[in-house]
Amino acid sequence: MSTAKKEYKRVTVKSLVDMKKHNEKISMLTAYDYSMAKIVDSANVDVILVGDSASNVMAGHETTLPITLDQMIYHATSVIRAVERALVVVDIPFGSYQSDPKEALRSAIRIMKESGAHAVKLEGGIEIKESVKKILKAGIPVMGHLGLTPQSIYKFGTYTVRAKEEEEAEKLMEDAKLLEKLGCFSIVLEKIPAALTKKVSESISIPTIGIGGGKHADGQVLVIHDLLGMTHEFNPRFLRRYMNLYEEMGSAISQYVQDVKNRDFPNDEEQY
Repeated sequence: MSTAKKEYKRVTVKSLVDMKKHNEKISMLTAYDYSMAKIVDSANVDVILVGDSASNVMAGHETTLPITLDQMIYHATSVIRAVERALVVVDIPFGSYQSDPKEALRSAIRIMKESGAHAVKLEGGIEIKESVKKILKAGIPVMGHLGLTPQSIYKFGTYTVRAKEEEEAEKLMEDAKLLEKLGCFSIVLEKIPAALTKKVSESISIPTIGIGGGKHADGQVLVIHDLLGMTHEFNPRFLRRYMNLYEEMGSAISQYVQDVKNRDFPNDEEQY
């Protein structure tokens, strides 16, 4: 049974834990630039993720791997300038934390100092234990990410559902408990069976954020370009499109081109 929704003037990592405690679902969306972040924040989204998915939707890469730390900081800085309420979490990109905990700490510090972000997100469990510990010890909040981890796409070889087999499901559960024990404030669970999401969410005290993980997560996240229908090739089962901006924007731009060609724009009232 849900309780009355509390108004948060500024969402913090503690706010998210309180939301789980009071059975209030957490809303999370991506944003990568000032204008979009302004809109998302004004709609009272709880968490804005400056995701490495910027590599896909902003730069046109096939995977999240090419985006650099400098580019992530650029996007994060743009978002932070727009945000007044939401908690802003920034992905540490591929190659900036996996091999060396000291490098992981340096990357996290750069993100926090140069962008003004509120937290960082890392993919993986026990494999990145030392990196997570080092970042947390420095006082930087960490969000975990388990299940389908896009930075490991070439290891998986596919974007299909993860942890369907018992062995992988057990490891995911162990990793979730480890991340909680280390001190992470939340964990993204991507593209795993709904029953496993329910089991994990009920087994840990920190909130889970699902993307393709079903309704039992403590919150949900989508890529803003997918939610608004700005992308049209990407059609996973978990995606609900709330608009079809690809067609609407295309139609508006086509009309503009036609008006210019026909000398209808600008008209007498649209000039000085």
